[in-house]
Amino acid sequence: MSAKRLLLWLALSLPGWWLVGRWALTPDAYGYGHAIADSGQWAAWLLMVTLAVTPMRLAFRRSALAKWLVRYRRDLGVASFAYAALHTLVYLDKKATLANVLEELPQDFIWSGWLALALFVPLAVTSNDVSMRWLKKSWKALHRLVYPAAILTFLHWIWSAFDPTTAWIHAGVLAAIEIARLWLQRARA
Repeated sequence: MSAKRLLLWLALSLPGWWLVGRWALTPDAYGYGHAIADSGQWAAWLLMVTLAVTPMRLAFRRSALAKWLVRYRRDLGVASFAYAALHTLVYLDKKATLANVLEELPQDFIWSGWLALALFVPLAVTSNDVSMRWLKKSWKALHRLVYPAAILTFLHWIWSAFDPTTAWIHAGVLAAIEIARLWLQRARA
């Protein structure tokens, strides 16, 4: 791993260490609600950055930032998945038993979260050079699952929020990113 990639992963992991540290050291002040919300928000924010890479690349081809984002897009996506996995672990820790998890499964915000996670697993597992070479053209088709997974992620956030205003704002940003991507792709065709 290059020094630049190692530094990127160190930076990407800092919010996670902060979150886990606060939850472990001050569980009364920083309880389940904070841990679940913060881990989920970091997953969503990194997902939005990952999805913004294509429109950035199309709009600002020669930009140093766009080139950097393209180079590290898979790292950002895997980091988003890592925060989603942390979000899931916090949830599972709170629920404690499989029976409690299954009891909640029919709720909209729960099944949408589990389905989003299920779609992200093959994306995270195949976000490496070996998988790209092995899957060839199928790799790109597989990684288009990020779009339904993103929709499910934001539905999960909207349906689970006490006040969904912030979730709706972020969903609007996601929609703007996707509209920009589609418009720029059509403009180039």
